[in-house]
Amino acid sequence: MHASPIRLANPGFWRRSIDEFKRQATIAVRMEGLHRPNKPFPMMTFDHADSIERCKVMSDNDMGGFSKASLIWNDAHVGSGVQDITLGEKAEKQPAHALFKGSISNELPPNKPTIQRSGYAAFRTRDRGVSLFGKLLWDIDPYSFLSLRVNSDGRKYFINMQTESIVPTDLHQHLLPSFTPGQWETVTIPFSAFVRTNYGLVVEPQKEMLRQKVRSVGVGLIDRVPGPFELRVAGIWATNSAGERRGESGFEVDEEEEEGGRGLMDEVEPRRKKGEPERILI
Repeated sequence: MHASPIRLANPGFWRRSIDEFKRQATIAVRMEGLHRPNKPFPMMTFDHADSIERCKVMSDNDMGGFSKASLIWNDAHVGSGVQDITLGEKAEKQPAHALFKGSISNELPPNKPTIQRSGYAAFRTRDRGVSLFGKLLWDIDPYSFLSLRVNSDGRKYFINMQTESIVPTDLHQHLLPSFTPGQWETVTIPFSAFVRTNYGLVVEPQKEMLRQKVRSVGVGLIDRVPGPFELRVAGIWATNSAGERRGESGFEVDEEEEEGGRGLMDEVEPRRKKGEPERILI
């Protein structure tokens, strides 16, 4: 891949190239590829007002529907002195975060008869652009889990991850658990529990996520329940720390189930019996 003269003149291109060079140089110097990383790998942190510009908000309103969605940055409140288990620092009682809020409507646009389903909202990280080293993608292959610091209203949100797979419309999805709605919590999900989908359908065969080339990560609300929603997200990161396993979440499974299990997705989309047709996920 060769950079065009216009792209070479873009200051952002050189900034991304320098950042990518520093990242790769750090990996080489520390020989990180030879051992299992102990520190978390930040993918999205809403620690400043400009951070929400790195995300794209979507809803059925883009196609004429009536759902509304926005992503608003909120500053941190006074610290509580509670130790943050992920970053090893004193955490804020309410950390700086992005507020994903709006309302879901199932009303169909009257002038578009081809649209027969409505009622969704989502946000995801934008493409990270290119550098001298090519397209910028996340390589989270050395990590086994995805963690999110969230404050949920208890609705059924899904985590969406997109990779540079052969089928560009494929997503890997998992239900975002909420054990304490209305309170800040850290949820951790094994990458092996994510389910490959395409346009809301579970795809077979279930291939492992291409964690070496992750394009974006985000959260969507697809329960199609009319009404307001609010989800606060402080950060998303890859990690090798399994966190607290809680049986009611579907995260704690037997060894036999873990090999072919789908974690929390089994609560929403029960496993198909042999010969049974696929069901629509949303």
